Amino acid sequence: MTDFLPVNKNECLKRGWDEVDFVYVTGDAYVDHPSFGAAIITRVLEAKGFKVAVLSQPDWHSTSDFVQFGKPRLGFLVTSGNIDSMVAHYTAAKKIRRDDAYTAGGRAGKRPDRAVIVYSNIIKKVYPDSPVIIGGLEASLRRFAHYDYWDDCIKPSIIIDSMADLLIYGMGENQIIEIAERLNNGEAVQELTDIKGTCYAVDVKDTPYIGVEVPSLENCMNSKKEYAKSVRVEQDEQDHIRGRAVRQKHGKKMVVQNVPMPPLETEELDWVYSLPYMRTYHPMYESLGGVPGITEVEFSITHNRGCFGACNFCSIQFHQGRYITSRSKKSIIEEAKKLTTLNNFKGYIHDIGGPTANFRKPSCDFQLEHGLCKGKKCLAPQPCPNLKANHVEYLDILRTVRCLPKVKKVFIRSGIRYDYLLEDKDDTFFKELVENHVSGQLKVAPEHCSASVLDKMGKPHIEAYIEFSKRYFRYTGQVNKEQYLVPYLMSSHPGSTLDDAIKLACFLKKNHIKPEQVQDFYPTPGTISTCMFYTELDPYTMEPVYVAKTPHDKALQRALLQYYNPKNKQLCEEALKRAHRYDLIGGGRDCLIQGTVNNYKNQKQNNRNNYGRYRKRK
Repeated sequence: MTDFLPVNKNECLKRGWDEVDFVYVTGDAYVDHPSFGAAIITRVLEAKGFKVAVLSQPDWHSTSDFVQFGKPRLGFLVTSGNIDSMVAHYTAAKKIRRDDAYTAGGRAGKRPDRAVIVYSNIIKKVYPDSPVIIGGLEASLRRFAHYDYWDDCIKPSIIIDSMADLLIYGMGENQIIEIAERLNNGEAVQELTDIKGTCYAVDVKDTPYIGVEVPSLENCMNSKKEYAKSVRVEQDEQDHIRGRAVRQKHGKKMVVQNVPMPPLETEELDWVYSLPYMRTYHPMYESLGGVPGITEVEFSITHNRGCFGACNFCSIQFHQGRYITSRSKKSIIEEAKKLTTLNNFKGYIHDIGGPTANFRKPSCDFQLEHGLCKGKKCLAPQPCPNLKANHVEYLDILRTVRCLPKVKKVFIRSGIRYDYLLEDKDDTFFKELVENHVSGQLKVAPEHCSASVLDKMGKPHIEAYIEFSKRYFRYTGQVNKEQYLVPYLMSSHPGSTLDDAIKLACFLKKNHIKPEQVQDFYPTPGTISTCMFYTELDPYTMEPVYVAKTPHDKALQRALLQYYNPKNKQLCEEALKRAHRYDLIGGGRDCLIQGTVNNYKNQKQNNRNNYGRYRKRK
């Protein structure tokens, strides 16, 4: 087990394989690195003794790629890849992207739209009796009836459209092991209806009356309020301790989600990350320029999973979950040592992180027995009184890794929750972060400054960011370094009005922040924010939510966040006049754009005066 898995029939024959147990179909180029889900699942199966072939970015215009391995003994495993195929193809403005970081040479167009459905339908046409198990982000986030931004409608569960036999949601190591072993023992895929962390569809008459039922596909299509109710229940039941099974009627079929699979324990995570990954892309891509997606993660280490930050616009809580699990220090150090032996290692470990870098433990002791609180957040709008903020263990790992031979620097690039950091009474980690682990600039995500918008985002209020930035620059000054903060900001999130966007622009000017990039809110499946975007309702309060939906309204908000760019002047002027904020147009210190608004207002008054004098003369 010291090479890539076979990617074609000839490589299977070289291994002496006449038949494979599984064909793993992915919309990504084949990268055997533990930051790629395809690498983890295939290596886990290999370690359990199964023969796995990787079918990477097959040509979906014919069936030839799909039949090259023959019919696998146990079935096909299908994923779109590391990210959603629609997000890979389209921007938030629904414009076609020109490149794809998960394809050789960055070339776009090597996978179809809605890749999981396309691949699965082809397989079912060619091998109708072969089990098809779908998983990964695209399948996981579409496991129920969901709003599809690209077609602007409610679509059925992906298990219906794909005709798959089974859907794995969340992190799938234990699910795939149980599925593989039970198929290998002779069970039919239709009998695998009791595996945690999976979904399946049955005739309504065969519905297992367990758990809770959410509004049907038809009800969700006909009523935005019903859809909002459905989303809330689906989100609330994603806890491995207190979560219940969830079912949803789709015409004559019932989609059933079993209770979540418990997250991997430390020992299990250590085992997964110890598998013999090649840690790079397959050599067949070398002549094409390699796979760009490896660049950021090649010398990065994942030390945790889960995120109790649970931002409403983020898919992590619905896919990976809010519960934190971590690898052991020993496992992390072993991986770091392995990185130092690679030929192109230059002394820099780019990240020791995860969904949120500075989370090592669950947020409180209560959840260990009862699960995470339903309908509540650990950090927003204020940190929970039961929160335990501690960076001792994480700091110990960072100190050890940065002292390893050949290691010059260890950076943290995957994101710090600054509000959690501020809750730690011991600022040792904060100071060492500034001194040793920032590569010139630290990226954090305040996202907005308006309290009402941040509440809809599930983010802390801006006061936390202000306090963090003060301390960050104070500690930076103490170590005589020139370092910066790069704030991630989002425009047009549900709840953000034009007045809120103006408020954010004024905040940016006051604090001398000029963001180079601004992210428009992107309504991707499986998030609370996407539900708000579609329904214009908050699923947790059922109160109306303002949503900027037209391209022009979105452009106005986005332009305000980069008010200083001359290209945005016309849009900014329109936005400010629409909001009657003439005080922000002109040459004053607080003005956002230069202009002649006074002349504009005077001209209107002169027109009225002239009209009055004209009437008197008449």
